[in-house]
Amino acid sequence: MIIKPRIRGFICTTAHPIGCAKNVQDQVNYVRGRPQLTGSSNALIVGCSAGYGLASRISAAFGCGANTIGVSFEKDPTERKTGSAGWYNNAAFDRLASSANLFSHTINDDAFADHTKTAVIEAIRNNLGSIDLLIYSLAAPIRTHPKSDEVFRSSIKPIGQSMSSRTLKLDVLTGNCEVSEIDIDAATDEEIRATTAVMGGEDWEYWIEALSEADVLAPNFRTVAYTYLGNELTWPIYRGGTIGKAKEHLDETCHKLNTRFGQSGCKAFIAVLKAVVTQASTAIPVVPLYFSILFQEMKSEGTHEDCIDHIHRLFQEQLYPEPSRVDDSGRIRMDNFELDEAVQARVAKSWERINSENVHELADVSGFQADFLRLFGFGHPEVNYDAEVSPVPLQG
Repeated sequence: MIIKPRIRGFICTTAHPIGCAKNVQDQVNYVRGRPQLTGSSNALIVGCSAGYGLASRISAAFGCGANTIGVSFEKDPTERKTGSAGWYNNAAFDRLASSANLFSHTINDDAFADHTKTAVIEAIRNNLGSIDLLIYSLAAPIRTHPKSDEVFRSSIKPIGQSMSSRTLKLDVLTGNCEVSEIDIDAATDEEIRATTAVMGGEDWEYWIEALSEADVLAPNFRTVAYTYLGNELTWPIYRGGTIGKAKEHLDETCHKLNTRFGQSGCKAFIAVLKAVVTQASTAIPVVPLYFSILFQEMKSEGTHEDCIDHIHRLFQEQLYPEPSRVDDSGRIRMDNFELDEAVQARVAKSWERINSENVHELADVSGFQADFLRLFGFGHPEVNYDAEVSPVPLQG
């Protein structure tokens, strides 16, 4: 079939297998072109199929030479429908790892479920013996609790009072866009609770508990969960909203993990990452407009990074041997380029001036558009998108 992007809101319901494979290959080539990393030998990446999780798996494998196990929940392709972009990304990673004689095992299942943790532990025992790194990079909107079977759905809302702000309404196929006003109601207590259950640190802690009880953690084991803080423009909907409450719980979990498992050599960290276009971030109100302005300013400064640039720098600068740029809460700060005072001053100035008439002048709309389409394998310069392609690629 000929596979084209089909857009519903900020979701693309199709993915291009060749484009996704090319994107993974590009990231692998980037890491191979950089100095060799030191660090992990056996890594587990929970949430491995896209964005920062995929970049972490690539950095560990092709930068450190690590054997990897990945966990993600992706839609399989059929002869009539494409799989999810993450499915194609995982397949491409496994092929490239195999060709490089690196052990790679991907488990396509619900990372929140106990049976998935059991399957991962079995894979570690049978193939690696132990792991020395766990990257926790889940971005799921729904969680079925493994103990109670209660289903939680996250909500992206402010807390305490409703908010009014602006956002970017973008047609990612044509590039047409407008800056529009947006009103968002305050979250209820139940919405706050549910969002924390999905996006907080409880499942991260369950993973470490299960791995520790199974005795598959290496003596020098460390684990890192990813978060984002943003600036004052995104604060009401992000750090000051329901997501922020979940991230506070993530911070608390990190301290708890270090207290519970630190004596056995476990080190837990939270890394604050920069703004990038991901399937999760594009759905957050206000964020697309802020990100587009930010990308324009960071590109003019020469400090803009995509996922693989950013995560490779995390591994190289902060993760090994020990973090050096941390805040008062002990978080590793990788958002230093984003929060540069000069960059943020120009972002704030553009935010005050921006409207539908000057948005292409003040914001990198085309860059945001290209990043979004690239998530699903579209827009790669080496792919002929008018050619017939099977949605079920050959394995091996």
